Amino acid sequence: MGDTRNIILAVVISAAILIPYQIFVISPMQERQRAEQVAAQSEMVETELAQAAAESNEAATVNEVVDQRIEIASEALAGSLSLTGTRIDDLRLNRYDTEVDDPSPVEFLVPRGQEHAFYAQDGWQALGDGPSDAPGFNANWTLVSGDRLTPDTPIVLEFRGNDGLVFQRTISLDADYMFTYSDVIQNTSSETASLSRYARVRRDGEPPAPWAPFFILHEGPIGVVGTTLIDDKYRSMDPGDETSESGTGGWMGITDKYWMAAVIPDQSMEITGEYSLIGRQGPDTYQSGYVTQPLELGPGETLETSARIFAGAKRVDLLQTYESELGISRFDMAVDWGMFWFLTRPYFWLLHLLSGYLGGIGFAILAVTVLVKLLFFPLANRAYVSMAKMKNLQPKMQEIRERYEDDKQRQQQEIVALYQREKVNPLAGCLPILFQIPVFYALYKTLFVTLEMRHQPFPGWIQDLSAPDPTSMWNLFGLLPYDPSGLPILGGVLAIGAWPILMGITMYLQQSLNPPPPDKMQQRIFAFLPFVFTIILAPFAAGLVIYWAWNNFLSILQQYVIMRRQGVETRLDTFIKKLRNRGGEASSD
Repeated sequence: MGDTRNIILAVVISAAILIPYQIFVISPMQERQRAEQVAAQSEMVETELAQAAAESNEAATVNEVVDQRIEIASEALAGSLSLTGTRIDDLRLNRYDTEVDDPSPVEFLVPRGQEHAFYAQDGWQALGDGPSDAPGFNANWTLVSGDRLTPDTPIVLEFRGNDGLVFQRTISLDADYMFTYSDVIQNTSSETASLSRYARVRRDGEPPAPWAPFFILHEGPIGVVGTTLIDDKYRSMDPGDETSESGTGGWMGITDKYWMAAVIPDQSMEITGEYSLIGRQGPDTYQSGYVTQPLELGPGETLETSARIFAGAKRVDLLQTYESELGISRFDMAVDWGMFWFLTRPYFWLLHLLSGYLGGIGFAILAVTVLVKLLFFPLANRAYVSMAKMKNLQPKMQEIRERYEDDKQRQQQEIVALYQREKVNPLAGCLPILFQIPVFYALYKTLFVTLEMRHQPFPGWIQDLSAPDPTSMWNLFGLLPYDPSGLPILGGVLAIGAWPILMGITMYLQQSLNPPPPDKMQQRIFAFLPFVFTIILAPFAAGLVIYWAWNNFLSILQQYVIMRRQGVETRLDTFIKKLRNRGGEASSD
């Protein structure tokens, strides 16, 4: 048990050093770096525009003067696409408000050349000695029919090469977030054409606030090639980094916590998927895309093929529908299920099942936590019984330590003998809890990634379970008429709401039921932990903090009942006795 406590102590001390270092040193440094990037970008807008027009080998094909656009309009989406490269680069998500108090739709895709540019496009490249004029990423397409892209009205475009290739492209949109690019290619030349389809998603820099990346979650380039998942976080990549994979079918994209843009080839085609980080003078550019194996098109022949672009919200049921109906390989892996995916997926299913019956995701969180507690009741029961026995032995153990204070070896021998006489295993309280850690972490992960928790209220003052508790202890949770959010430190690192404080209280009460560490310094450190975790969890999503507090509360009830059955007097019992004694003295007076 001593070794176990030393390990815990080492972890606690490391966390106590690293967490403040992250908060007070690394995070401000990252904020300064992002501010410097924005400043550098504003000074070099003209340079970036020139670079965008001359990227790689595309400069030779740029001949657009006016960016002709087609409106995109549906219940789910609003925006436009550019006929230059058929780029989808102006998109808003109508079903999702930017903030609880801001009903404007989420701004998702942003045109090239603007700050935080983010777009997807699909094109062709010609290979070999045959016809070479194919519509690349900067090709100007001609509108043949349709003037507004909706789920009921597709548009038809055309590109005529100067050496015999004719491309007709029909772009359609479903009721949600899937665009289909159906191409008919004619080779009117006297030579065989060799063509490869290629598509990409591009983003300049990391997502802006409030979509900035979070360490527990994968955000950045992602894709599946064949059945192989490849991904990297934004901040784990350096300029020049590239990752590629070859296989049959799949998809490539760039994902945020709740939204994703992805390019999807014909699932029967051999592709090479690749993502990279391109270094630039301003914000670096993240790129994720694919290129297909060449297709041969003889003189006078016609080829029909299609590809897709997904641009929207990562609703799990929708991703799974696309996966099953369109045959898109492992498309629901766009959601970061984590290393314990075999647990997070069932949790997700159960949360959404219960939310339908209980009237909200908040009540579903409480119910799932209770069910998980019931599932692990036998293990937790053994752990708490062992803790109760250990707490009963504390006076005897203290007597041994005092008696053999100068003989540590004899002290340890006597304590082991005491365990054997009383039939107590000090590790019995630790091992069952260790088995539960992955399970509860998986539940925590599920709550963090689920889109359905966004902007969902909870009884009381919480209007958005995916955002931090909006109250603050520094204005007495709204009783004082001022907003402390703008104050340094108090409005930032120490912006602590009511639910984080409740979580800290439950953590303290749960600790009070456990056997205290033998070392005084360890006791002080463990006593300080509830305050540390209150500060750490304050900026977390309210739904996660509510889950943590509720889980602690259930653990306290279970542990208290077990300890009373074992005849152990807890600090709570002592506190109640003191109150009763004071009440008796007052009444006698």
